[in-house]
Amino acid sequence: MREFAAAIVDAKEKIHLCPICQNLTDREICPICADETRDPSVICVVTDARAVLAMEKVREFRGVYHVLHGLISPMNGITPDQLKIKELLQRVGEGGVTEVIVATNPTVEGEATAMYLSKLLRPFEIRVTRLAYGVPVGADLEYADEITLFRALEGRREV
Repeated sequence: MREFAAAIVDAKEKIHLCPICQNLTDREICPICADETRDPSVICVVTDARAVLAMEKVREFRGVYHVLHGLISPMNGITPDQLKIKELLQRVGEGGVTEVIVATNPTVEGEATAMYLSKLLRPFEIRVTRLAYGVPVGADLEYADEITLFRALEGRREV
């Protein structure tokens, strides 16, 4: 029990937000932001640290991240000023960013947050994109809902 309690205290003392991307880290700057092989001109905006881990599993994205630590949700009392949006705008405002990928979940809150961010980022004259959504691999089309099929059609690409 003492070792477990000591581990919790140790984590509380050492883990903080990366000053660049707002992800959790035990270093001065997180390993992704410190990696010079990553492309800092492309920022993928995610809801939380778990989403960074999910994106990293794919091993295809070579840009950097920005963690919001939540989604806009008026019903739950979460407003934009409670998220790490100001920090994102500051990063983009410093220049060098060419694209922001909004990778929030396809929920009401995720869509609202994505729309809010796209409005705020419009004056920067950068490319703002959204992850494509569609039919998951292995699924049957007959069981997909209308919105999923619509998004699958909307996000289609050449083969």
